[in-house]
Amino acid sequence: LQCLVHPREPSEDSLVSRLEVVTLPSRQSGDLPVRSCARELQLPVHEWPHTGPVGQFDVGVVASFGRLLSEDLILQFPYGVLNVHPSRLPRWRGPAPIFHTVLHGDKVSGVTIMEIRPKRFDVGPIIKQEEFPVPPHCTAKELEVMLSKKGANMLISVLKNLPESLKNKREQPKEGVTFAPKISIAKSCIIWEEQTAAQVIQLHRAIGSVFPLQTLWKGTAVKL
Repeated sequence: LQCLVHPREPSEDSLVSRLEVVTLPSRQSGDLPVRSCARELQLPVHEWPHTGPVGQFDVGVVASFGRLLSEDLILQFPYGVLNVHPSRLPRWRGPAPIFHTVLHGDKVSGVTIMEIRPKRFDVGPIIKQEEFPVPPHCTAKELEVMLSKKGANMLISVLKNLPESLKNKREQPKEGVTFAPKISIAKSCIIWEEQTAAQVIQLHRAIGSVFPLQTLWKGTAVKL
C-alpha cells in the first residue's frame, strides 16, 4: 500500500492518480494494519464485500486477501486484477506460502505477480516472477518482510508498463504444483516420535511467531 502511495504524488509521469483500499472485516479487537495504514495516508477504505465505486478504476491489486473474486468484479477493471503472491508459482499455491517455504526447508523462494482468475486461487497466468534465495536459519516472519519489499518493487515495475506486461503474460507450468494450506494451532504440537530435531527447528522458524510450539506433558499441553 505504501509503495502505491509514493508514485501518487502529482507530476508529469505520475503512475497512480486515484487509490482506494478494500480490507477484510477485522476479527480481532485491534485494527487491521492495512486499514490503519490507509487511514494514516487519508485513503478511502471499504470493508469486504463492499468494493467501492463501480467502474471507476483501471486495475485492481490484491495481496494476502484470501477471498475468491467473482468474474463480475474482475470485469469492472479494464486491466483486470493482479495478485502479489510470495512464492514461485505453481509452487505453494494457497494462503500460507511463506510458512510452507520455511517449514519444508526450501532454499529458494520468490514472488509472482499474476493475473487473478475468477473463483479459483493462484492459478492465473504469470505476469512477472523473480527468484529469491532463502537466507539460512531465517524465520517466516523475516522472509515475509524481505518478500514484501521485493513484491512491492515488482508491482510498481509491472504497473509502469501494464499493457506490455499483460501482453507478455504466460500460463503457469502444469508441473511442480504444490499447495500451501492455512496453518492451524494444531500444527504447533511436537510429535517427538515422528519429528527429527531439524524438523522441530524448521517448524519453530515457520510458525513460532504465530503459534509457540507446544508439547504434551502428562496429558497437558505445555508451551515451549
